Amino acid sequence: MKKIFLIFWLASLSLLAVAQGNAKGKLFIIGGGDRSDALMKEMLNSASLKANDYIIVLPMASEVPDVGFGAISAQLKRLDNRTIRNFNFSKHDVNDQKWVDSLSGAKLIYILGGDQNRFMKSVLNTPVYAAIHKAYQNGATIAGTSAGAAVMSKYMITGKQLLDTVYKETFNKLWDQNIEFSEGMGLLQNTIIDQHFLKRNRYNRLISALAAHPGLVCIGIDESTAIIVHGHTATVAGESQVVRLAKPKALKKTDKGLLKFKQADFGIFTAGDVIDITP
Repeated sequence: MKKIFLIFWLASLSLLAVAQGNAKGKLFIIGGGDRSDALMKEMLNSASLKANDYIIVLPMASEVPDVGFGAISAQLKRLDNRTIRNFNFSKHDVNDQKWVDSLSGAKLIYILGGDQNRFMKSVLNTPVYAAIHKAYQNGATIAGTSAGAAVMSKYMITGKQLLDTVYKETFNKLWDQNIEFSEGMGLLQNTIIDQHFLKRNRYNRLISALAAHPGLVCIGIDESTAIIVHGHTATVAGESQVVRLAKPKALKKTDKGLLKFKQADFGIFTAGDVIDITP
């Protein structure tokens, strides 16, 4: 029975991908750092929750999932005292139909920070992945912070470099084919998200992502800041800034593998600004 259920959910993924640009839901993508009550209230307002709607927290990216759930749950309950459920699929059967049905019926799904690779290891090619997409298609808001922001993209930045193998969170070189991607949730098929952006000076990393996928839009979200994605636009919320890179012109690499291009679209945005993206 479990095998049949899994095949059913996986078969639905191609249909979900086709409909992605027409999803009824929203994405509330936070760049990490402190989450002010005002920012969380904006998230709740974006979700347009009705009386019987509930929130599900997915903590699988976190090293301390119960602690992370406790913190976000306490904050949200101060703002809106409704049911908040902790679904840790790292410890629970991803084929549990009751849990998966509850997830697909949630109107706000929140993905904790931590390690985006750990999160995707738990959900990729499982009914959990499909349930998140189904919720989004049906009007849910999918929110995430830090690692929970990175997983929104189809091409997910892992944080690792392929050539300079000593970890540097800022990337100190602009080399061709140095940035590593893995498969993310694909809620954004054509936009790449980077997080903690200004705080950790991640321009080199985002430029590397743009060079690797020059046809996509690359968005860097600073801490305590979010974008609210609906359709082909993203509205900035929060305390700091968001950077948008796209359309590099005359992109090339030298014989030594150094990246170069003549120009690209570059913008810096603050709360209330609306950014063009490609879902």
